[in-house]
Parts: sequence; C-alpha cells; structure tokens
Amino acid sequence: MGFKCGIVGLPNVGKSTLFNALTQTAAAQAANYPFCTIEPNVGDVAVPDLRLNKLAEVAKSAQVIPTRITFVDIAGLVRGASKGEGLGNQFLANIREVDAVVHVLRCFEDGDITHVEGRIDPASDAEVVETELMLADLESLEKRIKPIEKKAHSGEKEAKEQLALMTKAVTLLRDGKPARLAELSHEEREPYRQLGLLTQKPVLYVCNVDEASAATGNKFSKAVEEMAKRQGAGAVVISARIEEEVAQLASEERTEFLSSLDLEEPGLNRLIRAGYDLLGLITFFTAGPKEARAWTVTKGSRAPQAAGVIHTDFEHGFIRAETIAYNDYVANNGEAGARDAGKFRLEGKEYVVQDGDVMHFRFNA
Repeated sequence: MGFKCGIVGLPNVGKSTLFNALTQTAAAQAANYPFCTIEPNVGDVAVPDLRLNKLAEVAKSAQVIPTRITFVDIAGLVRGASKGEGLGNQFLANIREVDAVVHVLRCFEDGDITHVEGRIDPASDAEVVETELMLADLESLEKRIKPIEKKAHSGEKEAKEQLALMTKAVTLLRDGKPARLAELSHEEREPYRQLGLLTQKPVLYVCNVDEASAATGNKFSKAVEEMAKRQGAGAVVISARIEEEVAQLASEERTEFLSSLDLEEPGLNRLIRAGYDLLGLITFFTAGPKEARAWTVTKGSRAPQAAGVIHTDFEHGFIRAETIAYNDYVANNGEAGARDAGKFRLEGKEYVVQDGDVMHFRFNA
C-alpha cells in the first residue's frame, strides 16, 4: 500500500532543496532557474516514530523496519499552467497521480534568488498555484459533465449520482473555491475521490524560511499559517537550507547542530509526520525477536484490512488478531507481561485498528 505526497510550488521556492534533504540525495537538481526539475523525482522516506525503537528494545528485535511514505518532487508551476504554460500539462498530470499535495511557499528574502512573480508574497503564490489547479479541474469537469447529463436525464441511476457530485465540484470551482471544500456524506467520499480532481486532494503548506527563522517562523510564515487555518489546511515551518545541511551530517553531529539553532529535531520529521496525518494514516506494529516493524493503514481500517497490508493471504484467511495497545506492551515489558496483566486481546473481523496497536494475526492458509 503506497501513499504519495506531491511537492508543488512556484519555481525557486526551495522544492528541490527540500526534496534533496528528504531523500538525503542530490537526485533532484536544485538550480536558480525555472523548470530545473522536468521529470518528477520520487523518493521513499521512513516515517520517524520513536515508538518503534522502544518496541524493538522491549522485544529484543534483531531488526527495526519503519513504515514509509513517498514524496514526489514535481517541477514548478507558473501562472497559465492550466493552459500549458511552462510545461504545465505535464506538471498537472504528475500532480493528478499523488494522494496529497505538499505546497512549498517561499517565506524568505534573498536578492540572489529570483522570484518568478518578482515579489515575496507566499499567500499570493499559493493563490497562483491553487487557481491553476482549479482552472484545470473546471475544464476537465466541463468536458465530462455533458455526456453524464444525457445519461442522467435518461434515468440512469449511477449517472444521476455522478452528476450530483460533479455539480457540487463545478459549483465550488466556479465560485473560486477548491473541490476539497465540498460537503459530502460518508457514502459520497469515495466516488467523489474517483472524479480525480486536483483540488480535491488534501493540502499541507510548507513555509520555507531563512535559517534565522527556523525555530520561530517569521512574518511570511505567520501569514501562511493564518491562511491555512482559514482553509482548514495544515502548515509546517522549515528551513530547506538547514535541512539540507542536517541531511549531510553524521547522526551524532545532528543533535549538536540542531541544538545550536534551538531546534529539537529536524523539520523534516515534522513534515513527514504531517504528510502522514494529512493522508489520514495510522501506524500499527508487529514485534518479536526477528524484527520490530511499523505498518501503515488508513484511519478506520478493520483488522482484516490491516492483516492484508502484511500479506493478502492474511486478509483472505483472517481468523482473529492478537492485539496489545502500545502503552500496555511497553508498561508490561512485552507480550508475556501484557498477557499476565490482562492487556492481551483477541479481536475479530469488525475490530477497528487503533494507532499504536501491536498485533499478531491468526489466519487459515
């Protein structure tokens, strides 16, 4: 089960620098000119979770395997991208393939790095990109909606339902609002997602600040945070330059370097966790002498679905899940202690997996 976050933004805002730090490689070329990233770069990164190391310590695991999330570095968008400006059609297609959008905004001043719009105004930058995505969505829907209308008017039930969803999206887009603001019932969410709209995807704003503002933010990042709050979106403050430096340091040097900047942890840790939360994901664990491992499922997943993440046979032949809450596992020094303390549970097919569950699945081969 793979989950992708697409890193988007105008040219020269620090997207590729951030991606380089995320993947600890120089795979994404960072240069002071638009469109230096023509093909999207893809990097799998581990989701930082201190609980996993603790479980490995308790279970005396020989190996520790974190869960992972994928970041895609997508080339910079410019005004007119929805009409093909700046290789826009290709970029929009790349965004369509991701599950969530990480929108990098320039929140620093630097005369040596040109801004494609000629000014530093992150809220306006966000509006430029959002507008292009909305225009692309509107054009796509207006092309598709007429054939659906004909089917709906002929009485086709599925077409009527699809038309209702498309109409919700079109109404929002024509009013200058992203498709993700649609009010949907639980049953409508999946068919609405299948419309494949760019602005339906959840958004996280990343405020790329100067090094001096990494710990506290600045006037630009505060404006973005206020904007995100109004939209019900997330926001993270990061200095891409610092993150790039941190990525090149040995682990023992990182703590000292971050401490000198009044930072408790790399900003990328917060970004990765925020991306994970943005996608509505939770973690469950398996732990034993061989390995301690983290696994990803969406919130609301039931036990058989979680078993299927490990192996499809586990889901098909699911019998029950041996389950211990993380805190109970650690407090009682592992599975045996949790059993003795009455914290060991046998859960069936309807059990909704909770973040931090330590699980072992019984199944028929």
